[in-house]
Amino acid sequence: MFSAKSLFQEILEDDESFRLFCSVAAGGESQGGWENGRISALVPQSERAMAPKIARHGADEDKHGRIFNALLKKRGLTPVPVPPETDYTMLLERAGIGLAHEKLQRDEPLTVRDVIVYLSHSRVTEQRASEQMDMLRRYFGDHPEVGRAVRMISDDEDNHLAYAHEELLRFAAAGHGRFIQRTLRECALAEIRVYRDVSLAVTAHMGRVLGWPRAKSAALAAGVHAVYAYDRLAGWHRMVSLRMPARRNALGGPATPAPEYA
Repeated sequence: MFSAKSLFQEILEDDESFRLFCSVAAGGESQGGWENGRISALVPQSERAMAPKIARHGADEDKHGRIFNALLKKRGLTPVPVPPETDYTMLLERAGIGLAHEKLQRDEPLTVRDVIVYLSHSRVTEQRASEQMDMLRRYFGDHPEVGRAVRMISDDEDNHLAYAHEELLRFAAAGHGRFIQRTLRECALAEIRVYRDVSLAVTAHMGRVLGWPRAKSAALAAGVHAVYAYDRLAGWHRMVSLRMPARRNALGGPATPAPEYA
């Protein structure tokens, strides 16, 4: 019988699967860094106080991308092209979630509603990231090769999630509550579909790299579908609730530096 820990251990121990894992992760983080950087530059005048926090969010994402690339370099590996079907960030954009890259590439100020869409997208996707990194931290937080990176990224993702909660609650208090809830629900339902599709694609690629027997790949795919069924039925609610976080002003200071090897 396999577990999440044993599966990730298998990926970690094989150079080619580790190479694919880090390449996919680095690509998504770097894209998130670019998006946050553009949003920071385009935030409307009425919300300019948010710009440093958004920039900090982007700096964290850029740092994560460098960390994953540094982990590859440390092992003497180079990144591989990210298969399009595993590109979580790109697929979310195609599903109409978050702010379109076409909008971010223009030099036109965003609106308050655009900022709320960005924060809602962050609220949903950072929930997923925080949960995944928490799992990796439990299993590999003390690992000699990846433990330090896992702990740092996990802390950052928790900060990003706290920030999204706090800012959305601020906008809700200013009268945007209905729009926020509608946007969060749309984001969550789209995210769970994209997460399912990306998980199936990553599982298929890993199965080919690691030579998994057909029964193992089928069982893992069934597990992905089971997670989707739960999320579609009830699990998405955890992505749309808002509560004041214990970490207040989580992105109010400077970004923490990457580990020395990065």
